[in-house]
Amino acid sequence: MKTAWRQQATRWALVVLLMGSGSLPLSAADVDSVRLWRAPDHTRLVFDLSGPVDHKLFSLSSPSRVVVDVADTRLKASLDDLALDDTPIRRVRSAHRSDGTLRVVFDLKESVRPKSFLLKRHAGTNDRLVIDLHDQGKSRAEALADKTPATTSGDRNVVIAVDAGHGGEDPGAIGPGKLYEKNVVFDIAKRLVRELNGVPGYEAKLVRTGDYYVPLRERRNIARKMQADLFVSIHADAFTHPSANGSSVFALSRSGATSETARFLAERENEADLIGGVGSVSLEDKDEVLAGVLVDLSMTATLNSSLTVGKEVLESMGGISRLHKPRVEQAGFAVLKSPDVPSILVETGFISNPGEARKLATAQYRQQMADRIGQGVRRYFERQPPAGTYLASRRQGGGDAREYTISRGDTLSAIARQHNVSVDAIRRENGLNGHVIQVGQVLKIPSS
Repeated sequence: MKTAWRQQATRWALVVLLMGSGSLPLSAADVDSVRLWRAPDHTRLVFDLSGPVDHKLFSLSSPSRVVVDVADTRLKASLDDLALDDTPIRRVRSAHRSDGTLRVVFDLKESVRPKSFLLKRHAGTNDRLVIDLHDQGKSRAEALADKTPATTSGDRNVVIAVDAGHGGEDPGAIGPGKLYEKNVVFDIAKRLVRELNGVPGYEAKLVRTGDYYVPLRERRNIARKMQADLFVSIHADAFTHPSANGSSVFALSRSGATSETARFLAERENEADLIGGVGSVSLEDKDEVLAGVLVDLSMTATLNSSLTVGKEVLESMGGISRLHKPRVEQAGFAVLKSPDVPSILVETGFISNPGEARKLATAQYRQQMADRIGQGVRRYFERQPPAGTYLASRRQGGGDAREYTISRGDTLSAIARQHNVSVDAIRRENGLNGHVIQVGQVLKIPSS
């Protein structure tokens, strides 16, 4: 009897212990590394943790400083190697308190608006404590966007917002030899901007100008602040099998994805906000939902333009790369959900494919890819220049002949197809004896 009573008592004790386990303090965690990125309007610090933690963040004045207390945590990383240049941080100090709390103090050069949040383990990442120090009186959109598009000969330029995917603590897909998607696409984006800005009538701008993360919705907002005529988001993603290959162009789908690959890539890209630190924010644009019918009307025209420019870019890319699909695909990419700016997402290849990764790792191929994307963009706007632009004025005021400026990757045959004229007609109009053309050369295009 006594044995039975003891067994029952033991069971009750275990139940009580388990019921109370939810209130037990978190076990000790380690700060394994500390990383810092500087964005145009804020500084982000990421503490990589061995497990979840409790923390408090507060500011002090005279002198200005931000303090974070992390309960029951050990600092294993060094704070001495953080690149503090061009940040509001003058010095970083740390100490372990008697109760096991880790205190980190950021001595400041100027006042900031601090925010912090925790991110749980996701997609192979550790638990993280993220601290954002926002500059006073600045916004990312204002820092990146010139509200007045530049002009050429009295007419405004066509503005292209070029978005390099991922960035900062979000590396994107990782290929063989630790080839980071964020680095590959940022290089292609910079090359594309230079290529477009070398052609009269175009003004291309980077959405992110360095290695930092920009939330998906914010990327769209930046393009709108730029008064962009087109938003181009550049990626080099991965798939579940390394044999997947080929370049793709995507536009937004407001219903289902056009293929299983499109659905997979959209889901993967939309998860970027979870990795980049926007996990508490819905990826759906509530304003678009509330706008209802008005947004539907605007979105229809925007989607049609997106599909048209996407077709031009895809055909141009086909000159140097195998195409994953022979058509522009559609899926629910959060970054493409702009109601009034035509938007495309360009997959320059699968970085998970060893062969394509080798090409994407070379400067030569990145330049070729930038040239081809730029060529497709220019073909679209040469045919459909926005009203009030230099391109529209040139097209309307050219009489029997229009002008076309040669860029890298152009050929006489491609230019002829673009303008629905023959190669011989272009040669006669410009007094050309052969097929040799030079970058920067201006050709007269005869009427068809």
